[in-house]
Amino acid sequence: MNDSETDLIRRAQAHDAEAFCSLAELYTRRIYLLALHYCHDASDAEDLSQEVWLKAYQALQSFRFDSSFYTWLRRITINTFLNYQRSNFSRKSLVVSSEDEDTGSSLASEETIYNNVLFESVMNALGELTPSQRLIFLLRHYEGMSYDEIANAMNCSAGTAKKSVWRALGKLRNKLEINNEGTEDRLAQLATEY
Repeated sequence: MNDSETDLIRRAQAHDAEAFCSLAELYTRRIYLLALHYCHDASDAEDLSQEVWLKAYQALQSFRFDSSFYTWLRRITINTFLNYQRSNFSRKSLVVSSEDEDTGSSLASEETIYNNVLFESVMNALGELTPSQRLIFLLRHYEGMSYDEIANAMNCSAGTAKKSVWRALGKLRNKLEINNEGTEDRLAQLATEY
């Protein structure tokens, strides 16, 4: 944590709304993208992100500088996602749309078609995971957390975290019809790119 961030936190804890907004600007996109990868719906991701920031604002006085601000914020994010999972929010169906800017052409390029099919396959494969498996997979491959960190954050064992990631990769391999077991990094990249 740098001095500037520490100063923003201290000012925000002293009820400086502008400081909190500046602090939020540092992590808003990262929290939103994690939420989007988790729930696959832009509207739900926006709602989850806003809930994370509301909870962070309400709990800011409890931040004790024992960890980085982002580690603390990520813990709030994980808890918010788990609460979302438990609440049985109505899930909206995934709508895949092509954003081909070239309206003069009636046919999309082969690359656009391939990317849309790949995107749909990856989203379907991630959608087949349980919400906990999906969250653990994202924490491992999107956030780069170790299995021990995931176990601590999710209140499970490191073995359970490893098993969830292994199952997620298996489902991705099957859905994407990839037989090579050495493709973990590429599958993780595909799953977190979209």
